[in-house]
Amino acid sequence: MAKQISELKLGILGGGQLGRMLIQQAINYNVTSLVLDPDPDAPCKHIANYFENGSITDFDTVYNFGKKADIITIEIEKVNIEALEQLEKEGKQVFPQSRVIRLIQDKGVQKQFFKENDIPTSPFQIVNTKEDMENSNIPFPYILKLRKDGYDGKGVMRIEHADDLANAFDAPCIIEKLVDFDKEIAVIVARNSNGDMKTFPMVEMEFNPEANLVEFLISPSTYAESLQQKAESIAKSIASAMNITGLLAVEMFVCHDGELLVNEVAPRPHNSGHQTIEGNYVSQFEQHIRAIYNLPLGDTTSISNAVMINLLGEKGSEGVAKYENLEKILAVEGVFVHLYGKKYTKPFRKMGHVTIVDIDREKAIEKARYVQKTLRVIA
Repeated sequence: MAKQISELKLGILGGGQLGRMLIQQAINYNVTSLVLDPDPDAPCKHIANYFENGSITDFDTVYNFGKKADIITIEIEKVNIEALEQLEKEGKQVFPQSRVIRLIQDKGVQKQFFKENDIPTSPFQIVNTKEDMENSNIPFPYILKLRKDGYDGKGVMRIEHADDLANAFDAPCIIEKLVDFDKEIAVIVARNSNGDMKTFPMVEMEFNPEANLVEFLISPSTYAESLQQKAESIAKSIASAMNITGLLAVEMFVCHDGELLVNEVAPRPHNSGHQTIEGNYVSQFEQHIRAIYNLPLGDTTSISNAVMINLLGEKGSEGVAKYENLEKILAVEGVFVHLYGKKYTKPFRKMGHVTIVDIDREKAIEKARYVQKTLRVIA
């Protein structure tokens, strides 16, 4: 007889806010959670059944941690792949699979995968040295991205002209043609081991230009139904081509001519899906659990208009976090606050998020703008 979901221990590599929200959902299924994180005060520390302070990039640490779990998942891609490969060989279930994480860890390999599988993406070139960057066949200005370890807006820079290369990354990178786009959108797709797939409705994103982080997200989108279906179809085709088990967040550009170009993908719960906790029948976190435990996938339909705001540490403020004007925004109907349990704030650090739901889309946006200017994370 197959084991029940509550009998299979879940190991999570990374103990940040994504792991925390995943555990909050796992608790509803009586799932035992084990977390490994290098931060002794990681957000997951006090809600995981077992918390281990250790490196997620060290082979022995990850391997020995993985031996304690039945199913292993990630909340960040920068993990030791070799340890996960060894655990898979020994019969542990690793979702997303180690080969998927390996592919996504390297943006050059990721872009090559898009090209080989006819996934629409911007023209690019793989470069290893500054000399390669100077002699690129992609004209200035262009976007330069580190192939590895870029995260949360870091590892990306705009190169206007050759003079900027003096300060460019001195590591293997990709150069991407600058895309003149109308908006950045995202679709999250879930796929279980049976190959069943479901997408969440497409969302629209606004970025903080200084931190290059998602600051404001609106769900569902008001783009034409045909464009939304096209975006969902692209997300499904990537998940199928990768043969992934779990969640895949697909960020895309909507170009002025209506063309869709895939920017990047993430094989885990994602910032562009936080609003699903209140805004959809099933949240991205529950859907991820359903997918990796090979359960029927939930109904992703939107219940209401939902706007999500990232709570970022105030510029120029560093120290023990204080949430200014929290009581003011809690007086607004349809406001849901999620704080991540991080003791210390620093400029642009993700400290939490707020979701605003309202049947009236414009009212939801209006309330979100109020929350955005009222609630501040200071030291």
